[in-house]
Amino acid sequence: MDELAFHRVLHRPGTLLDVGAHDGAFTLPLARLPRSRVLAFEPLPAAFGRLRQAAGALPNVELRQEALGDRHGEVTLAVPVLDGVAQEQWASTAKGYAGLDVRVTEQRHTVPLRRLDEFGLTDLTAVKLDAEGAEYEVLRGARETLLRCRPVLSIEIEERHREGSTFAVPAYLDALGYDAFFEFWGEWRPMAEFHRPTMQRASPNPAVFASSDPYIFVFYFLPREAAAEMLATLRAAEGALRP
Repeated sequence: MDELAFHRVLHRPGTLLDVGAHDGAFTLPLARLPRSRVLAFEPLPAAFGRLRQAAGALPNVELRQEALGDRHGEVTLAVPVLDGVAQEQWASTAKGYAGLDVRVTEQRHTVPLRRLDEFGLTDLTAVKLDAEGAEYEVLRGARETLLRCRPVLSIEIEERHREGSTFAVPAYLDALGYDAFFEFWGEWRPMAEFHRPTMQRASPNPAVFASSDPYIFVFYFLPREAAAEMLATLRAAEGALRP
């Protein structure tokens, strides 16, 4: 089961949050879910232009050219450029790339920064978060919303973007009453079974493409009060996908 399937299986009507929307790979399918409203954040100007072209006419999608974090203001968004090509998927407000490799240069953009809690959402049911190392700050700025709305979350968390993040992010969400899981060959496993040395090893350098096999970087968080029921639903759906 992939990340989109997770959100389809556990879909509840309401607002769905796409953080790091890029050019709409998640925004568009999430917008097709019944009685959904998508709030999509993408701070990178070039990617936001493509996102607006792809999704701007949809009445149930709101696009924000802003980054999310734990304060209100501005922040630097760094984008590595490898052999003259911008690696947009590595765009990060949590780190820089200057001096990392002779083949890598860096673009820097000053972008607006907001806290999710500023938006006062009351019907948030799902979150997809891909922030290249800034996950902890995004969640800190969403604390009141997470406690109030209890959405399900899928989060890309990678040690190559921020060392210690696969410990810190689950620990923060654990304190908010969330249970963490990852999917491995059709099995839903608790975070305690995640073995970093063999399941997530890769270089922080965008010029180096080697990684561990498997490479697990998407983690799923379920509100503890509903986790058993939701996990049973996911496992039943996973079983139905098998030949």
